[in-house]
Amino acid sequence: MQENIMATVAVTDATFDAEVRQSDIPVVVDFWAEWCGPCRQIGPALEEIATEMNGKVKIVKVNVDENPDSPAQLGVRGIPALFMFKDGQVVSNKIGAAPKAALQSWIESEL
Repeated sequence: MQENIMATVAVTDATFDAEVRQSDIPVVVDFWAEWCGPCRQIGPALEEIATEMNGKVKIVKVNVDENPDSPAQLGVRGIPALFMFKDGQVVSNKIGAAPKAALQSWIESEL
């Protein structure tokens, strides 16, 4: 069920390398869970940023309950945890919820 190709992409442990490490544009990975209030709080802002910055950056979401390997490999201890990947490598990360403007400026500063 593809709602909108420009919005965020759900990524699993199985698709992590293909969607994130092998992407030809920078990728922001949002590690989140259904039960996490702050994660749900930043969700809509990330959807908007994904649409507005389509083509410049890809924003993907990894549900940590369903996909424990990817967050474990990156040492994620708290969520929401955002990781910026460029050329397959982590270049920056941000832990915790933030307003849309702060999220957007963090993303833009890393591009």
